[in-house]
Amino acid sequence: MTLIAQPPAAGAQQHGPKSARHLLVAYYAGLGVVMAVWGARMPAVQAAAQLSAGRLAVVLLAAAFGMVAALQVGGRLVHHYGAARLLVGPAVLLGVTLVALGWCRNLPALITAACFFGIAHGLFDIATNASAVRCQDAYGRPIMSGFHAAYSVGGLVGAGLAVATARWPHEVLFAGAGAVAAFVALASVPATRCVADLDKAAVANTAAGPGPASGPRPRVWLLGAMAGACLLGEGAAADWAAVHLHTLQAPATISAAAYAAYSAAMAAGRLAGDRLTARYGPAPLIRAGAALAAAGLGIGVAVGTVPAALVGWTLLGLGLSTVVPAAVTAAGHGGPRAVASVAAVGYLGMLAGPAVIGALASLSSLPAALFLPVLLAGVVAVASHRALRPAR
Repeated sequence: MTLIAQPPAAGAQQHGPKSARHLLVAYYAGLGVVMAVWGARMPAVQAAAQLSAGRLAVVLLAAAFGMVAALQVGGRLVHHYGAARLLVGPAVLLGVTLVALGWCRNLPALITAACFFGIAHGLFDIATNASAVRCQDAYGRPIMSGFHAAYSVGGLVGAGLAVATARWPHEVLFAGAGAVAAFVALASVPATRCVADLDKAAVANTAAGPGPASGPRPRVWLLGAMAGACLLGEGAAADWAAVHLHTLQAPATISAAAYAAYSAAMAAGRLAGDRLTARYGPAPLIRAGAALAAAGLGIGVAVGTVPAALVGWTLLGLGLSTVVPAAVTAAGHGGPRAVASVAAVGYLGMLAGPAVIGALASLSSLPAALFLPVLLAGVVAVASHRALRPAR
């Protein structure tokens, strides 16, 4: 049976996408809070389970494995069943596994909980991104960067919660954040109807016309490589920015401020990203932003002073802020599977990047190794025109 889209009333036409947008902003922000809480209190998890650095790495690899595997499976599930059905369940699982991670006291338990945490993260990530693409299509103008800005703001809130509760046992913070996340997800079940309506509209449009082509796989991998290069820079900022400032004899507070400056600049760039994309187009914006990121961090590392390094990390966050939203939007024309492929390659960059930089630093020096994200930002600037050109 062919599905024909029925034109809704004017009020309903505006209300549906607007409600979906509000719901997705809340989901993105909640994901940012949960991930920041987990990352910020990870040393407490390590101490409670008495893990060596190597065993902690195994826990993180379990989470990464679960996430990347779920991204691939999630792309197929969203393609067949719609994104709305994959929003609440993974969100609840994310909250429950965060609580479990707080109470695990041995390596096998942590590996199991971390794997399910990664699975929930991957499924939720592909569902929110696929829904965001369809919501943007319904709006008919760029709004993707705003969703990712909500994630960045949520990350800042989560980091602030971790700092404010630093004297508390991490189990208390994990239990509180996880329970709130699961409760809010369950309470949002009725609101997911607006996202389901976007899924139905997408199916109707596909049945009524030729639909979006999946596009050539090389273009999808190129978009994934762009996302991976950007997220490698984010991983470098998270793991090495403070260390970089410390090697320049910066005080501990100034060293810790490097990643905060990076995160704040990225959030600010994403908040302005939709307006800039609408005005200049995605390819010119990414080209200019990536060039700014490469020049900023490159000069900051080359000069080798604390002020220059702080400015460099700030410009890296600002310049790369709209790369992932643009890559997800471009991949969205190929459907959920293309979005999942881009996300999987992107997260591989985030996971592998810090380790690669550490290996390069051991062979030469940290400043020399930090030219890897500089180089990759330059590659993004060059490749943006080909990757983000309108699909035929």
